[in-house]
Amino acid sequence: MKVAISCQGQDATGALDPRFGRAAGFIIHDTDSGEQSYLSNDENMALSQGAGIQAAMHVSSAGAQAVITGHVGPKAFQALAKGNIAVYLAPQGGTVAQALDEFDRGNLAQAEAPNVEGHWG
Repeated sequence: MKVAISCQGQDATGALDPRFGRAAGFIIHDTDSGEQSYLSNDENMALSQGAGIQAAMHVSSAGAQAVITGHVGPKAFQALAKGNIAVYLAPQGGTVAQALDEFDRGNLAQAEAPNVEGHWG
């Protein structure tokens, strides 16, 4: 399974970005092979509207079946749900590697709904 983790750096040692739609980028982690790649989100960071929807389409096109992030708004959550992409919420302040470790251990809760209003952060 491919998991997209919102990030501030370009590898797993970087900080988890608490924002989904306006994250700097995403680490795409393949849980089967262990391979990782970086997916920039530069084009969506400055959008006045629709950043979450565009980011959802971006990670979907990369083959992600799950997302790990700190916060996700209503439109992004709906777009991810429509693409059958599960959302897992990670605590702020950690690294991508720490969030992946918690995911692998089953310690991250799957979000049932958005956890922030639109245009958060």
